[in-house]
Amino acid sequence: MKFYRTKTKRLLGTSYSEVYKKAYALYKEIKKQTKRRPYVRSAYFNKEKVFLELYWRHLSQKNWRDRVRRIRYFSCAIELIKHSSFDPESKDDPEHTSQIFHRFTGITPDGDMFRVQIKEDKRNRQKWLMSSFPIDASVVDN
Repeated sequence: MKFYRTKTKRLLGTSYSEVYKKAYALYKEIKKQTKRRPYVRSAYFNKEKVFLELYWRHLSQKNWRDRVRRIRYFSCAIELIKHSSFDPESKDDPEHTSQIFHRFTGITPDGDMFRVQIKEDKRNRQKWLMSSFPIDASVVDN
């Protein structure tokens, strides 16, 4: 499996509020660029839109410790979506047959590996950023 090497470092901070402020500031910059739903264009999906709103809803369902762990990779996830053309791991959602989950793998300049999960609706081809989270290097098959 190939992974995308980001130039963006993960967000630093000791508490959720510190990391959240930095991540949400980046989100607001992206949100300013459109009048409707915030999105970034993906290199892998032929410059199709990947919407970002679902990321924040999904994040709010997690506990505080897990939120900090996941939100630190938000800036790296945005860069990966914009620039990565490597094939992701794609699986059909067992609960909803009309959805596919795509998992992209990336590595930060510090050597931390992470995954970005994108949900795609088969019917209308919309893509949504679901999550970003760190992983162990031993989990990835090279």
